[in-house]
Amino acid sequence: MNRFLRNTKGVIKRELGGYFGSPLAYVFIVIFLVLCGFFTFVVSGFYELGQADLRAFFQWLPWTYLFLIPAVSMRLWAEERRTGTLELLLTLPTTLTELVLGKFLAAWLFIIIALLLTFPLVLTVSYLGDPDLGVIFSGYLGSALLAGAYLSIGSMTSSLTRNQVISFILSVVICLVVVLVGWPPVINSISTWAPIWLVEVVAGFSFVPHSASMERGIVDLRDLLYFASMIFFMLFANGVILQNRRTS
Repeated sequence: MNRFLRNTKGVIKRELGGYFGSPLAYVFIVIFLVLCGFFTFVVSGFYELGQADLRAFFQWLPWTYLFLIPAVSMRLWAEERRTGTLELLLTLPTTLTELVLGKFLAAWLFIIIALLLTFPLVLTVSYLGDPDLGVIFSGYLGSALLAGAYLSIGSMTSSLTRNQVISFILSVVICLVVVLVGWPPVINSISTWAPIWLVEVVAGFSFVPHSASMERGIVDLRDLLYFASMIFFMLFANGVILQNRRTS
């Protein structure tokens, strides 16, 4: 166990160093913060709503993540394959599980750091009113788990190809489908011809209802299990793809 934690920590440090050693990391953070501010204050009309909460911020995150997180994840394995360093990584005294988990956690931590930099929004609503900080914390927790789910899909698609653009497109398409099946307009459209139980099953596979309930301050074990299962399944698929490449 100690060796597993030590090796995983080493991969995380290596990957994080690669992120913050490149100007692209800071460009990503700036773009993310600008988009969050634009959607919250301009598109949603934060001040016009007259509510001391961050629902106007959280409701746009699934769409903000849709393009930015695949942009982060597309290089995780595709870059290693393109430069030929993947074969070297697979020969190191580090297990495949440690590599997959370490790379994923490093990217996830990077995105969480970007998410935490939106804390001025919390200060803003606290200044304007008396928000429920428990609901805000729950919303941030849901947003972090949502980011992890997006990222796990991007990590899996990155292991499929050496072309980062293809990885990006695959990740965006898969994430878009998973978002849309739980988006209210799509649910309403499906409910006009499908039975209620089928609509509920299809919507249950979407990110949207699970993250939306946490945005309202409801931390349900089923939502936590959903995100954990999604992340585990995608990382498992990631490992299987890389293992097949190792043995081929």
